[in-house]
Amino acid sequence: MDSAKPASFNARSSALVPLAMAVAALYVGREILLPFALAILISFLLAPLVERLEKWKVGRVPSVIAVVSLAFLTMAALAYVVALQAYDLAYNLPEYKGNIVQKARSFQGSEGGVWERASNALEEVQADLTNQPTTDADDKDPSAPSGPGIRRTLDSQSTASDVLPGRPPVPVEVIETLSAQEIAQSILGPIVSPLGAAAMVMIFVVFMLLEREDLRNRLIHLVGAKQLNLTTQAMDDAAHRVSRYLLMQLIINVAYGLVIAVGLFLIGLPNAFLWGALTAVLRFIPYVGPWIAAVMPLTLSLAVFDGWTQPTMVLSLFIANELVSNNVLEPWLYGARTGISTIGILASAVFWSWLWGPVGLVMATPLTVCLTVVGRYVPQLRFLNTLISDDEILPPQARFYQRMLAMDPEEATEVAEDYFNDHTLEELYDSVLLPALSLAEQDRHRGELDEVKQRFVHRTTREIVEDMGVRSQAASAAESPSPTSSDRPPVLCLPARDEADEIVGMMLVQLLEQRGVGAQVLSTKTLSSEMLSEVEAKFVNIVCISALPPFAATHARYLCKRLRPKFPALKITVGLWRTDASAKSRDRLSLAGADHLAATLSEAAAMLSALAASQPIPTTVSTTSIDG
Repeated sequence: MDSAKPASFNARSSALVPLAMAVAALYVGREILLPFALAILISFLLAPLVERLEKWKVGRVPSVIAVVSLAFLTMAALAYVVALQAYDLAYNLPEYKGNIVQKARSFQGSEGGVWERASNALEEVQADLTNQPTTDADDKDPSAPSGPGIRRTLDSQSTASDVLPGRPPVPVEVIETLSAQEIAQSILGPIVSPLGAAAMVMIFVVFMLLEREDLRNRLIHLVGAKQLNLTTQAMDDAAHRVSRYLLMQLIINVAYGLVIAVGLFLIGLPNAFLWGALTAVLRFIPYVGPWIAAVMPLTLSLAVFDGWTQPTMVLSLFIANELVSNNVLEPWLYGARTGISTIGILASAVFWSWLWGPVGLVMATPLTVCLTVVGRYVPQLRFLNTLISDDEILPPQARFYQRMLAMDPEEATEVAEDYFNDHTLEELYDSVLLPALSLAEQDRHRGELDEVKQRFVHRTTREIVEDMGVRSQAASAAESPSPTSSDRPPVLCLPARDEADEIVGMMLVQLLEQRGVGAQVLSTKTLSSEMLSEVEAKFVNIVCISALPPFAATHARYLCKRLRPKFPALKITVGLWRTDASAKSRDRLSLAGADHLAATLSEAAAMLSALAASQPIPTTVSTTSIDG
């Protein structure tokens, strides 16, 4: 037991050390890796178009050159138009100064606003601190000028007078002359650097698209040549998810930007195309991107227009566009799923912006999609998928029981209802409620579940079962009314011992009634002798003993031993729930008088329905008979 912990710790350490080294390498080599990563993402985006041209019998080289040229020419044209719009905005911005001042004054009262009063107070405090005397009053010459600034000026003048007596100080201005090379670097540097990076990205994209099969084979050989199936699944999953995300997000963002540009143009805001293009780019930043983009046109509208109508229209345009995009377009195009949780998206945005700056912030989501795929298929990095994916980490039965332990009936009921919305009542009971009760019984017998929580679990589960039964009956009656048969004696469900056995019996009764079989469950308060009397009084010929392990099997055998001698023709089915009974347990139950054994409610319901109809047990459940 103790040796397993160091082994687990060493395994995690062996995975964290390479991860830390990879992060350090990404940070140190960001100048080279950033264009390479950008080229990979653009290749994912353009690969479907290249493949489509190849299917139309266009050669690979012409297809790649055509698609890449069209993509980069489009980006260059957009960048040129945006630059013109930005220059026009900068040229006309001083014209809006008067409107900005007028709107700022509208926030102030007749005696000045809060900001003005606070600014004046700070200036007075600073003046008091600056004029505070630093020497004794007796030693200070009252005629001498005070203040540190004046003292420094006098000192500099006296120094100059000492150097050149009788002459006033002469101001000296140093003019630095730049060489032609330095002037060219200062002018062309900001232009050449982005163009060089764009050219590098374009070259990478071209060769990645031309040699994509060769790159795939090399990556497979490098990562998992001995696990071709797993590696192929990981690469196909990553390529599909990233390509689909990028394509759908590009379509949504372009449509979003066009709507913003047209709307701002109709409102009358200058440079509407600039704000639309900027919004389309910034929307790649999750959650906050659209609102960052909205700040600039909203601020400009305050400066351009006299009233408040147009700024309100600008804000309403962004809000309406965001609502339609998030609630209509994204769910329609790609189901609003990237495979990353909300916290994962925010954390990835912070991480990649720290690592690679603003470009990393735009690339955060597709890069994190790749990480989730890696974490899904690589065991050593599975913690990445756990931390940032949107997969349900806890299964429904664990979430239901966890909410029970937290004594939160509302959320526990919500878990059950959410599962019931997509599944049948039979699946809800077998997959959620029954496993949760089994976990509670195991904890109770280990002494880890106190009596208060035990009663809470039983009471809340009973209420949920009763409510689900009523809802299921109402739904079944509305669709196809099928009343239970009354010409046969009911199937009697006997709890082995605990209240949990009775609750599972309630679930079984509801499932039998759905199948048109009359059934009834007795209370755990009923004594064994009283159960025998009930069987006799109701002329029952089929019973099911509900037993939830770990210790209910003993009580189930006891009931079988009481029932069999008194009712030799009685068909006895034992529901030993959530267990894979061993041959030894089957033999013991068979010797005690049981005819059949079931491990799930669906299996028991099928058995008992067949018995109630006096039909042979279906072949799907005959393997669970005691006789083998």
